[in-house]
Amino acid sequence: MTDRTPVSSTDAPPPGGAYSQAIRSGNLLFLSGQAGFDSSGARLGETVAEQTRQALENLDAVARAAGGSLQDAVRVGVYLSDLGSFAEMNEVYRVFFAEPYPARTTIQSDFLAFDVEIDAVVALGPDAAPPPHS
Repeated sequence: MTDRTPVSSTDAPPPGGAYSQAIRSGNLLFLSGQAGFDSSGARLGETVAEQTRQALENLDAVARAAGGSLQDAVRVGVYLSDLGSFAEMNEVYRVFFAEPYPARTTIQSDFLAFDVEIDAVVALGPDAAPPPHS
């Protein structure tokens, strides 16, 4: 049986469908996509920069709930409604990560309700909180 433990944070929006905010498997944390919404689910930010900041803050909140940090990301996926917004997104993105930067993919998507969504995989260190036992 595969080790799959859900992780959640009340500091990030609740899932809007049949998925978890994150799943921990071993020392890896797989974070579902986050966008520019606050923990109540209200949309924040009109610009790509504002939405990027909120999405990354949401991801970091869920990573911290698992005992990690977004600084420990090994892979990030960025989905933009317009690749012309790449520079605006990237300027905010650089604030949240230090070298060596995580591997990243940026893809254009046909979003209707927001302009950016970001997901990540975080490597949890030996000091990360263990998953709760059931």
